[in-house]
Amino acid sequence: MMKNKHRNLKPDEVKLLELQGCTSSDWSKVQTSDPFNSARIKNVRFSGDIKLGTFQGETEFFGGFSLPTGIENAALHNCRVGDDVFIRNIGSYISNYRIEDRAVIDDVQIIAVEGLATFGNGVRVQVINEAGGRELPIYNHLSSHIAYLLALYRHDEELLEKLESLVSDYVEKHTYKEGEIGAGARLLNCGIIKNVTIGGHALVQGTSILENGTILSKESAPSRVGSNVIARDFIFSTDSRVSENTIICKCFVGQATELGRQYSAENSVFFANCAGFHGEACAIFAGPYTVTHHKSTLLIAGLYSFMNAGSGSNQSNHMYKLGPVHQGIVERGSKTSSDSYMLWPMRVGAFTLVMGRHTGNSDTTDLPFSYLIEDGGESILVPAVNLRSVGTIRDSKKWPRRDKRRDENKTEFLTFHLLTPYTGEKILRGIKLLEEIRDNAGFSSQTFYYNGVKIRRSALQKGLEIYRLAMKRYLGNVVVSVLRQGAITSRAELSSRFELKEPHGAGSWMDLAGLYLPKFVEDEFLSDLKSGQLGSMKEIHDRLGEYHELFEDYELAWVNQVFVDERGVALKDFTSENFCELISEWIMAVEKLDRMRCEDAEKEFFHTSKMGFGIDGDSDVQDADFKAVRGSAEENDFIMELKERLILKKQSAKQLIDLFSNL
Repeated sequence: MMKNKHRNLKPDEVKLLELQGCTSSDWSKVQTSDPFNSARIKNVRFSGDIKLGTFQGETEFFGGFSLPTGIENAALHNCRVGDDVFIRNIGSYISNYRIEDRAVIDDVQIIAVEGLATFGNGVRVQVINEAGGRELPIYNHLSSHIAYLLALYRHDEELLEKLESLVSDYVEKHTYKEGEIGAGARLLNCGIIKNVTIGGHALVQGTSILENGTILSKESAPSRVGSNVIARDFIFSTDSRVSENTIICKCFVGQATELGRQYSAENSVFFANCAGFHGEACAIFAGPYTVTHHKSTLLIAGLYSFMNAGSGSNQSNHMYKLGPVHQGIVERGSKTSSDSYMLWPMRVGAFTLVMGRHTGNSDTTDLPFSYLIEDGGESILVPAVNLRSVGTIRDSKKWPRRDKRRDENKTEFLTFHLLTPYTGEKILRGIKLLEEIRDNAGFSSQTFYYNGVKIRRSALQKGLEIYRLAMKRYLGNVVVSVLRQGAITSRAELSSRFELKEPHGAGSWMDLAGLYLPKFVEDEFLSDLKSGQLGSMKEIHDRLGEYHELFEDYELAWVNQVFVDERGVALKDFTSENFCELISEWIMAVEKLDRMRCEDAEKEFFHTSKMGFGIDGDSDVQDADFKAVRGSAEENDFIMELKERLILKKQSAKQLIDLFSNL
């Protein structure tokens, strides 16, 4: 921040400036800092209140080219300029801005603030439902969790009123007559910039139009806005990238999100680590890691999270009579294949792969980890099959590795685990549901219909088997993780390890767009929020962070309750025989599922995968070419890791069983 002491110009300094082509409507309003270097201010028109820093250093440009800092060929009105700022070739003028130390503004048409500006804060974005009703006000530090409540809890008027009031307070505190260009920010070869504030170390280069927005940026997490971008009514978070002819209108772009290559988005919000290229978005809530890379892909009127949209993916809400009122929910971790289509309204269960064109309305929320495919115009559901897919496992492992957020103050609290109380609860409901469907239809039925989808008997039976294996694996994972936390020398020590620190983790769980919470805890949080115990957005954020840190304690309470419900005994009261049985079931489930996943991965190395290799040779050349490019199943890192981890888990299981046998 600028801390210089300013003084009025001396008469001889004014003369020197005038000799260098500078003018002012009132020189008494132009102040400078010492040491003053008039040689670095040329052809500048000053008006209004002006405060200038010192100009002694140089600015380096791309390719190692350097120029002295200073101001040349510009018009400044009501501006405060920091030390060693570089301003040159301003087409019209810069008006009502605070320009921090070492900022660079080169070849920009206009930068101006008019009246009181909120810089995008408070803009109401019409998400999920094009016809309205789910508008949410954006602000600089909006998280996917708060946005989820604002957009999807419209039925809770008291909550909505409280959140809207807190956002309004924030907007009021961030309404100014003056814009800011932060320290070290660079604005190069840009067009129109109106009512936009730009954080430190941002790079804004070649943009066409930026109006009513904020570009959050800092040295540790700089943002980039690039060529031919047109953005109106927006907020770009730290570490974001918006470039290459992207068109934005009424959008929030979250931390480390990238939009580019002619992407078009309106009335949409994108949270941490999203990516949008070539395609378009309209009225979407893109939770963390929502990704679309293809020109022909449209995301519209839906809620998405940890989702990958394939080429040509499309949704529509055109089957309406009262306007575009329909909406869709695609739960966490789902994918759409190339040329997929979904007709809203529709709800897709977590970690589901959608293939084909679905022109009916279905709801598969209680059947997660499934394939939803089209066959002869019908929507066919294959339950649980995604749990044995190596791609699903790969996704859950790649998300934390692909977290590009460098900002130490992360907006979202994200849980990346595949199996959690949230998905575990859905699996348990899926088991019960499939059993009811099978038993109610009778043993002669070969196909079943549920909520707009068709399920074949063979798929139902296999789905039950995989769901049960997954639950044994998940419950065992949690218990074994607790057992591995240190040596156990007595029965009392074992029992104390399973004493619940946070018993409220039992029961239903919620996914607040990336943050898993027990329903009881969420209810407590909402009650405190509505009662005024959480009086600011920062307090809300901090509370959610506290909940996130307690995930494992909440998770243990949920797992414990499952054992109480299914076996009638809490974990702290388990006998050695109970633990031995549990560990045996766990390692059996681990081995079976890992074998399925290895077999699934090895399909990538079958003969059919070698088509297109060894173009000018026989089968031996084909094999050699394939191995040179793709490797072999025996040497594949992911398959090797699966097998090595299985060996370690089997060793761990044996050690634990031996321990309990002697305890």
